[in-house]
Amino acid sequence: MKTFEVSFNSPQCGWMSVGFKNTENEFHSTTAYTPYKSVLSEILQTLTVLVTEDDFEKLIKWNRLPEEFDFIFKRNNDLASIEIYQYPTNERLEKELVFTHTGEPLQIAESFHETFTQLYEARETDEFEANWKQPFPFADFQKFELALKK
Repeated sequence: MKTFEVSFNSPQCGWMSVGFKNTENEFHSTTAYTPYKSVLSEILQTLTVLVTEDDFEKLIKWNRLPEEFDFIFKRNNDLASIEIYQYPTNERLEKELVFTHTGEPLQIAESFHETFTQLYEARETDEFEANWKQPFPFADFQKFELALKK
């Protein structure tokens, strides 16, 4: 089984470093809080569905100005995947697959849970709200945690 690691570092001035790693490849970038202001909520909501439904696909947009990213989450029965595509500009004319991981839905969700837990626990020390320009998506985080426990 491939290991899968996710890292979202504490935001600084509206930017956040994100990383994804498995035994085959690795992807690191910075991302911005705008214009996709609900991206963290969307990821948590998507992960909640990923662990509760057998057939699912969701595209989430994120960026780092001017580059843009598509995070595509899929689940088909007992397998789930995440694909990350990078576009050189917000015109989205050409894209490149920069990371992919396939594994058990619970394994993927738990990797995200670990990094969201770290963000949540450090939110006051790291002044999350001021640095990400919006509050931590606590309600979506709670729903995600409940879905993992089922």
